[in-house]
Amino acid sequence: MASENLKTNLNFDDIAKEYRERLYWLIRKIVILHDDADDVLQNVLIKVWKALPAFKGESSVYTWLYRIAVNESITFLAKKKKEAHPEYQEYENYLSNTLQTDTFFDGDSLQLKLQQAILTLPEKQRIVFNMRYFEETSYRDMSEILGTSEGALKASYHHAVKKVEAFFDED
Repeated sequence: MASENLKTNLNFDDIAKEYRERLYWLIRKIVILHDDADDVLQNVLIKVWKALPAFKGESSVYTWLYRIAVNESITFLAKKKKEAHPEYQEYENYLSNTLQTDTFFDGDSLQLKLQQAILTLPEKQRIVFNMRYFEETSYRDMSEILGTSEGALKASYHHAVKKVEAFFDED
């Protein structure tokens, strides 16, 4: 009953206002570049607007939005990797190099190194690391968003942390 009540109170403008910035930063940590994050966010908001009437309230609004944002980001990255020019060995290397010249990146050298370390992670580990480390998303919420068991997510996060630590130890 509470979820039905929640559903009737959902308004796209309210959702966009409340979650736009959080969704942007989630997406940005996945796709890295500002312009790409803006594009993905627009696609996410369009999908939310179209799907809002069908939202059943079986999960929280946060979980539903984040699931859409993560899926849309993964789809975007897959498309970008497929389109990447042959001279880029991996799209992540391209992103790492581009991050240094991104006018929207305002982090210091340590933050740049952290982002470069994160880009070395496999895609799923990168997403789990970002959600847990930056967003402080619970494993339960991540499980709903990513459709993966909490145990697998804990293992992914553990492996990601070890790889990030190893990246820093290389210097």
